[in-house]
Amino acid sequence: MESGRRRGLSSVLSSLSLLCVVLDLQLDGVLGATPVEIEHHLEMGRKLLAAGQLAEALSHYHSAVEGDSKNYLTYYKRAAVFLAMGKSKSALPDLSQAIQLKPDFLAARLQRGNILLKQGNTEEAREDFLAVLNRSPDHEEAHDQLHKADDLELLQEEAHEAHHRGDYFTTVQVLEKVIELSPWDPESRELRAECYIRLGDPRKAIMDLTPATRLRADNRAAFLKLSQLHYSLGDHHDSLSQVRECLKLDQDDKECFVHYKQVKKLSKQLDSAEELILEQRYQEATEKYESVMRTEPNVAFYTNKAKERICFCLVKMKSAEEAVDICSEAHQREPQNIHILRDRAEAYILQQEYEKAVEDYQEAREFDQENQELREGLERAQKLLKQSRKRDYYKILGVSRSANKQEIIKAYRKLAQQWHPDNFQSEADKKEAEKKFIDIASAKEVLTNPEMRQKVDSGEDPLDPENQQGGGGGREWPFGFNPFEGGNFHFKFHQH
Repeated sequence: MESGRRRGLSSVLSSLSLLCVVLDLQLDGVLGATPVEIEHHLEMGRKLLAAGQLAEALSHYHSAVEGDSKNYLTYYKRAAVFLAMGKSKSALPDLSQAIQLKPDFLAARLQRGNILLKQGNTEEAREDFLAVLNRSPDHEEAHDQLHKADDLELLQEEAHEAHHRGDYFTTVQVLEKVIELSPWDPESRELRAECYIRLGDPRKAIMDLTPATRLRADNRAAFLKLSQLHYSLGDHHDSLSQVRECLKLDQDDKECFVHYKQVKKLSKQLDSAEELILEQRYQEATEKYESVMRTEPNVAFYTNKAKERICFCLVKMKSAEEAVDICSEAHQREPQNIHILRDRAEAYILQQEYEKAVEDYQEAREFDQENQELREGLERAQKLLKQSRKRDYYKILGVSRSANKQEIIKAYRKLAQQWHPDNFQSEADKKEAEKKFIDIASAKEVLTNPEMRQKVDSGEDPLDPENQQGGGGGREWPFGFNPFEGGNFHFKFHQH
């Protein structure tokens, strides 16, 4: 029994020894690469860097650094690749390591100083430039960069003083020079963004905050501010995208999460409303836009947008009176919105108020002369106005432009009974009734014929009203039919 245990223990120890040997060989292969292998990686890295294949070059420099962690040049060369890739923050540790291994390595000192200067860190940049000048007093670039560091420090102080006294315009002007010298400094960009916001230019603030999010490792505050700015401008998709970036950095960030819920809810409602419009479900779209106004009552953009689109939907539903009210309210909020003016013009057309429709289309065209839809709309409204001053078939029957065939026939029957010449005794009354009866019959024939009605709706008169004017009974009937021939006025209704 005892001997069996010993044999088992001996076997385990033997296996462990073998495992250690294997691991030692593997580690030696990774960490203790031969000089030939290291030189191969450096050579490949140099060639790939020259060819612009930065990711592949970086991979070889990683291997070279792992193979020889005491060689200052490998760190310096890898830093050069990081810089070529635009990753200055990753280059800094490598440059610092190269300087630690070789304190008199002036190229690394100068390069690190340049990065620190671009990051706005004038104090540490100055130390590096002075270190270079201490060993090489005539170093021209180090002298130039040292002067830049001094200039930058003075400009930074000037910008902060202007900001402190509330002179945001001057602050922006000074920060323009600051950022030119230190484009990788997030603090200067964030300060200028704040000034732009105070000066009422959120778009420029966004342009500064966007790079600032990449210049700090955890810039949740900038992502949140970006999201809020996009939200205030109505860019709800961009707002949602930026607040999600904040939550990627910390899913428990309270401010970002609260804002995320609001943006997500509103964005979903807006997208849903537009989908309903595409599906021509205008009543549901109107209700959805009313929900939008309840979800966000404080940002003017969303109320304006909702009213504009509700105006559009009401016109599509041919709710002319309500459309004019909502469109007029929307127009007061956004006087130069051509879509609102176009839709109100269409609502006026539904109400047969053609002069007002022409006025709205003309006003819209003042803001956009090249818009073909507005040009065509104006021409149509002008035709309808001209036609209405001659003979308006809808007005003759007393029906709306959205009336269906059944409503048109019903109105025709009622008026035909009222104005049939047999109802009148005197010759003058009969003549007047005949004129009206002809107009009523013409209107009914035109508006119950789809092709002719379409011409009417586009501002044309299919019966050419110029030829319909004439004295007394000399007037022509449409389609060659005259019920008054022979002088016997017998009138019958037929079901249609």
